[in-house]
Amino acid sequence: MEGLSVSDTNLVVYLHPSTSDNVHEAILRELSSMLLRYNDIFEGIVLAYEFNILDKEAKILPGVHPYFTVRLKAKLLLYSPKPDMLVEGKVVKVKQESIHVIILGFSSAVITDKDIREEFRYKSKHGKQLFVSRSHKRHVIKVGTMIRLLIKRCSISYQLVIMVDVIS
Repeated sequence: MEGLSVSDTNLVVYLHPSTSDNVHEAILRELSSMLLRYNDIFEGIVLAYEFNILDKEAKILPGVHPYFTVRLKAKLLLYSPKPDMLVEGKVVKVKQESIHVIILGFSSAVITDKDIREEFRYKSKHGKQLFVSRSHKRHVIKVGTMIRLLIKRCSISYQLVIMVDVIS
């Protein structure tokens, strides 16, 4: 899938002296706080990581709250959606004016009625809402369907929202 990449990077983690008895766990806590959030530095959402500690000795920063630094070599799995990128997602909600999709299990996308291909028309059948292709009656978009999407624009806030066109 487009938008996924691996970044090898050097990181510096700042740890409070109270965590010095279990540095590895403290590093895990710090890196875990980056998960599923957009990171400006890496220009993407961190999905996973692995790391190695580069130094066996930490440097203590002087000041009112003396933290110590630990240098890491990290490998990050990033998701960086961009306009004109193809992605796949699972339909979670269908309404007459929109189709709602989840990409990679966490990122929401909304396809508004003006972006749904003319080939599809909305139907409500036995209480279920769906879009049916006019040319291929077996081509149905309903809750649970996996579809490919073309990203039009992204809005990065607390949650990533992607505006898309239906491809298939």
